[in-house]
Amino acid sequence: MTLAVKATGVGKVFAAKAGDVTALTGVDLEVEAGEFVSLIGPSGCGKSTLLRLIADLDQPSSGELSIFDKPARRARIDQDYGIAFQQAGLLPWRTVAANIALPLELHGVAKPAREARVAELAELVGLTDFTDRFPDQLSGGMQQRVAIARALAASPKLLLMDEPFGALDEMTREYLQGELTRIASETGAAVVFVTHSIPEAVFLSDRVVVMSPRPGRITDVIATGLGAARDEALRENPLYFEKVTAVREALHGTKVERANER
Repeated sequence: MTLAVKATGVGKVFAAKAGDVTALTGVDLEVEAGEFVSLIGPSGCGKSTLLRLIADLDQPSSGELSIFDKPARRARIDQDYGIAFQQAGLLPWRTVAANIALPLELHGVAKPAREARVAELAELVGLTDFTDRFPDQLSGGMQQRVAIARALAASPKLLLMDEPFGALDEMTREYLQGELTRIASETGAAVVFVTHSIPEAVFLSDRVVVMSPRPGRITDVIATGLGAARDEALRENPLYFEKVTAVREALHGTKVERANER
């Protein structure tokens, strides 16, 4: 099976006036097609840096990185992935429909095909009645739904998301978590999702990748085993709480400390 993401020994060093800063070191990661993987760790651990390397927004200092067996740059050119950030980043002078259509315009998709795809995506994210609105007429949660639709415009096989719900209130955040799992299931896209929230990581993911403080490296990978149904009832499931505890312990090094005590 072709992997959506394969990182082997990936490292990233940034030059600084006070000396080089090692953001990532020896990162090995595989993400299967259609798999939902969250990256979690303390601030500054390199989660977003790793996502940027996958997205070809920056280049690794060491190691190898491939997206669907292609170099990251080739995957970007081929629109193999879509990306969404914490801020929706919508163009304020364009309507919802025009924002969603932007990637298709940039790649020369004919107007009838663009309009059909925009209508399909607007329905997918529940914004059919808002396609003629402008971003400042939308709530924060609705703006993020537009950003997700835009990221999906070119039917990417991989969705990269950097804390897309981080600035939202808890109710909206939980609603969009459920929507994202539905969208990922319906599109079949793999997802790499950066978050600081342990409950969010567990609720969304097939696997949660735990990263250490700088220099960032992967210290644990926890399979959630929660199945395909990600609805509100899952938040009351004992297995969900068990996995939240497992990720929390891994994140705070509890398991390592217990092992050392033995």
